[in-house]
Amino acid sequence: MGIATSGGAAVLVDKEVSSGSVSESSAPRSRGRIYVLDGLRLLAALMVVVYHFVPREGAWSVDAKGLFPAIFTPAAYGWLGVHLFFLISGFVICMSCWGRTLGDFFTSRVIRLFPAYWFAVLTTTVVLTLTRGNGPRLPLSTVLTNLTMLQEPMGVDHVDGIYWTLFAEMRFYLLFAALAWWGLTYRRVLVFCWVWVVASAIVYHADDGILRMLVMPEYSWLFIGGMACYLMHRFGPNLLLTLLFLVCFGGVLPSLHMSWSRVPRYIGHQLPYWPALVLLALFFVIMALVATDRLSWIKWRWLPYAGALTYPLYLLHQEIGRKIIHGLEPHMSPYAVLGVTIAIMLLAAWLVHRLIERPLSKKLKRGLTQALSQVRSASA
Repeated sequence: MGIATSGGAAVLVDKEVSSGSVSESSAPRSRGRIYVLDGLRLLAALMVVVYHFVPREGAWSVDAKGLFPAIFTPAAYGWLGVHLFFLISGFVICMSCWGRTLGDFFTSRVIRLFPAYWFAVLTTTVVLTLTRGNGPRLPLSTVLTNLTMLQEPMGVDHVDGIYWTLFAEMRFYLLFAALAWWGLTYRRVLVFCWVWVVASAIVYHADDGILRMLVMPEYSWLFIGGMACYLMHRFGPNLLLTLLFLVCFGGVLPSLHMSWSRVPRYIGHQLPYWPALVLLALFFVIMALVATDRLSWIKWRWLPYAGALTYPLYLLHQEIGRKIIHGLEPHMSPYAVLGVTIAIMLLAAWLVHRLIERPLSKKLKRGLTQALSQVRSASA
């Protein structure tokens, strides 16, 4: 979720004018939840879910295109949900960190990411172990390393392949944490965004290494685009932010084309490129509407609940969902199996949110707050 984003952060909007310009330290103009972001997060998660449950090879015992002729092609573009996740993440992380200390930012990310993730890793491990029969078991060392969320840079297999996006989020958090330690101002965030743009362009064709891993030029444009949207939302749009936003759209197109070219190996069928381009453009337009408050009228009360489902649903759905499909496939029609499986995963996501995320996050927050307070006292 982002695939790991914070759905409950309040919005702080500054638009005070000082001597004809926007003040970097202006007082908040208004507070309120951006409800549409919760809906967009669930939409992104469901796109990924449908992609893994319909066209992705291995979900069904036969070619899914024959089972789902009407929805196979639209579902085959569900991988673009990750792009929407990253756009939203850039917006929300910038929003949730503004005016907070580095310690607060660290605490908020830990309690948001890890409780549901730990549960997902352990639950997926149990399910895979119980359903593999005489097949190879997941090594205990692999499972334990996965609990750190650092398995990718350490060269360890993911318990569930969907976890790859979490390391991209963590790299974004690391870069943004350095900026938060310096102190967030309009000017610093804007400079940070433009420097990241230039660095992404420079290292795009560089060999794999630490610098390329940190800059992540394939997806950096999406995080930066989301941050540009938040700056528009907080301080108002201007030509510089608009150019940054458009540069990010153009910058992400080469990696979009590369991702599209890889899809046939996962679904066994060729797809036209233009729908991917149209969908990405639509995501950018929607985020621009969010940034300029054009969607502030959307305040449906069920949206925060939808947002709460997103992260657990994303973490749990792929491997566990496929096992459910394999179990139901001989007994029900394909569409019934798909509907029941998605319903089960949504229910599981809600239970994880209520029974795992909420109570464990409170305990983690209390413990981390005490630990950071101790560190500050010792340093003083």
